[in-house]
Amino acid sequence: MTEQDPSHAAQAVTVAFQGNPGAYGEIAALHAVPGTEITRGYPTFHEVARAVESGEASFGVLPVENSLMGAIHQAIDLLSETDLHVVGEVVVRVSHCLMALPGVEIGDVRKVLSQQPALDQCTTLIRQHGWQPVAAHDTAGSAKDLAARGARDEAVIASRRAADLYGLTVLASEIEDEPFNYTRFMILSRQEPAVTEVPHKTSLVFAVRHTPGFLADTLAELRGLNLSRIESRPRRDRAWSYLMYVDIEGDARDPQVAQALAGVLRKASYAKIIGSYPMALDTVG
Repeated sequence: MTEQDPSHAAQAVTVAFQGNPGAYGEIAALHAVPGTEITRGYPTFHEVARAVESGEASFGVLPVENSLMGAIHQAIDLLSETDLHVVGEVVVRVSHCLMALPGVEIGDVRKVLSQQPALDQCTTLIRQHGWQPVAAHDTAGSAKDLAARGARDEAVIASRRAADLYGLTVLASEIEDEPFNYTRFMILSRQEPAVTEVPHKTSLVFAVRHTPGFLADTLAELRGLNLSRIESRPRRDRAWSYLMYVDIEGDARDPQVAQALAGVLRKASYAKIIGSYPMALDTVG
């Protein structure tokens, strides 16, 4: 997590997230910065970024990877496009609950609604009962819609917070197939992070010329550093060309990290340091 920027001290600290109240993004937003007073949901990742850019929100959170499903590419691509700074990260424990209207029992359920990744993470229970899975826009939105519709043959998969917010009854908890289910969110700000002496992570994206051995030579600049993630993504402005996303454990101010980054910047045809920020040491949720 990162400390509140002094420029925001006189106004309410608002953190933007994608989805409805009760979404895992809102849980990340609630823990993103000390002193969070307001969380505000937006329909898309791009609208989250725009809210921070415009000053409508002090900070924003974007999910970048899930421990079971892998990278969330739409959010990662957005990070390479925006001028916002990554100032921290939040890791949320994803614990899914099955919920329905008060008085509905598991035997009454015929359909289960949720965001597709949540349905995919709870296939054992869904198959066991023979329910029809129905994909929806997001987890908490499914809970909100069910409460409004009043359908008594449906259940949704969402967080326990969503059940509390929308007056639903939890029929079963911790229903995910795998217990090690975590989503990592990056915290966005218009300001650079405050200097702190805590463990850091540095994220960058780069592209290299399509020349034999050039990618290997560029990655060799990072030799001796602990890379916690490395992934290639197709460039959207050029066919058969790729961007490399790398997470390094270390602060960009550290001499070894700074020297490695300088080497990558010299060799890459395109490079951007997404952020150098305090590493999440605990999980929330």
